Amino acid sequence: MAGQWPKEYLGRPGDNLNLYAVMDLFQESHTLKGFERSLNDMNSRVNNLDLNGDNMVDYIMVSDYVDGYVHNIVLSVALYRHETQDVAVFTVQKFRNGSVQLQLVGDEELYGRNYIVEPIYADTYNYGYSAKAARKARRNMVLTSYYEVANWPVIRSIYRPDYMVWRSEWDWGYRPEWWYGWTPWSWHFYYGYQHNMFPYYYSHYRMWDNFRYERYSDFYFSAIRHHSPFMAQRVNEGRFNSTYGRPEQRREGEELYSRMHTNQKPGMPGNTARDNDGRRPTAPQPAREQTPAPEWNNSTPADVQKEEPSRPSRQSVNVQRTEPVRPTREPEPRLSTPAPESRRTSSDGQATQQARTSTDRSTNSREAGTVHPTRR
Repeated sequence: MAGQWPKEYLGRPGDNLNLYAVMDLFQESHTLKGFERSLNDMNSRVNNLDLNGDNMVDYIMVSDYVDGYVHNIVLSVALYRHETQDVAVFTVQKFRNGSVQLQLVGDEELYGRNYIVEPIYADTYNYGYSAKAARKARRNMVLTSYYEVANWPVIRSIYRPDYMVWRSEWDWGYRPEWWYGWTPWSWHFYYGYQHNMFPYYYSHYRMWDNFRYERYSDFYFSAIRHHSPFMAQRVNEGRFNSTYGRPEQRREGEELYSRMHTNQKPGMPGNTARDNDGRRPTAPQPAREQTPAPEWNNSTPADVQKEEPSRPSRQSVNVQRTEPVRPTREPEPRLSTPAPESRRTSSDGQATQQARTSTDRSTNSREAGTVHPTRR
């Protein structure tokens, strides 16, 4: 019986959330808010979790807990009003040289211990002992570096100086208007759809056996992690075994993928629904009628693309420029202004001195004409 199961089978609740697909969705996102919306979008067909058994797919909340230069981006589900269970956590660690180490760790209650997914870093990849194995690895694997991971749009956004720590706006009983719960697919249907992307996933991401973030146990696992005893009880009772009871639906999942990707061949590594740069192509948009632009508000959805206003065409137009006629200024009449105090003072002093001199002269002349009697 065990030989009939594919290697991706875990036999745990995490089978209904492919962490390889979650990692790829994280790489394509621009913000954590946009990532949370894409993760819970039915059309992405990534989330198929029903942890509380209400026959509806759970809403996954995304929240960031910062430890210095390390971001612990937690994915969690509200099982009930006061009970939450973590699903997985991204650890994003940035170093002084600008490099970033990224890992996605599945919660041990859903995936078992040490279930770690990360990009295929070139400096840690083991090519094997033969040159043939090395050539095959280089041909099939897309190796990356810590600096390339640092340039992922969502990682650049969380290390911006103006970044506000993101915490999910939703909780038990509070859901966004655009979201609605749907009946989960069986695991075989879900796996049949995801199976077509595994060649791409395995060429870009890999399993790893240890934590790169040294404070994972001290900071996240001991202080941040949400764990529900109800979840462990459901796992032990085998409540999730019913999802594995439809093996005939695997083909239906593969056919759905084929209908949605008519130009690709299922299971071919080089024919996945990606552009040449490794991203999913944007679906063609239908023609839209021109409508007046709505008023801007602060609650714009994260995945709405704002189009830049079209620039006016630059045409050569001969425009004759005429210089403005400057008015002629008539000479202003000069007004006689009184002399400064210093000049007036000096002129007054000279006049006074001349008057004193003339007075002294007249006095001397009178005194010279007067004959004083001589004493005998």
